[in-house]
This record gives sequence, structure tokens and C-alpha cells, in this order.
Amino acid sequence: MTSRPDRDAIQAEILRQVAARGPAKSICPSEVARALLPESWQSLMGPVRQAAVALGREGRLEVLRKGRPADLDELRGVIRLRAPAPPE
Repeated sequence: MTSRPDRDAIQAEILRQVAARGPAKSICPSEVARALLPESWQSLMGPVRQAAVALGREGRLEVLRKGRPADLDELRGVIRLRAPAPPE
């Protein structure tokens, strides 16, 4: 049985996948969970969302809901993750 990844490993995988996807493109949190724990990825969805919110609060990630930046304090439903837009 594979060990459950910690928050640092989850955040690193989120950032790796977002960078690999490229600017202005997003990933689904389930892609991160599947990459880290393929045999029981569903159990990792909560921790992936929590890690994404933490990265969002740090400004290292954009958490999207319906294609727009989500309110991290009232996050519900389907989300997507992408790299933040560079400052203009």
C-alpha cells in the first residue's frame, strides 16, 4: 500500500502540474489526487482542495469556480486550479 502524501507533497504536485499545463490553462484537483494516490485517489480530494486553498491564500495559485477566481472563504462545488496571472 502506498503511503498517503503530506500537504507539502500535495502542494508540490499541484504546482508541478499547473506549471506543466502552461499559462492561462487549468487543472482539475482530481488530476493531482490521481497522480499521487492512483489506487484510492478519491480519499485525497479533501486534502488536495485544502492544499490548493492554502496555495491560493499565499498567492501561488488561482482557485477557479465557473472560470473565475473563487472566494476562498466560501469555496464549494467544482473547482479548477491554475497559475496566477503575472503582474502587469
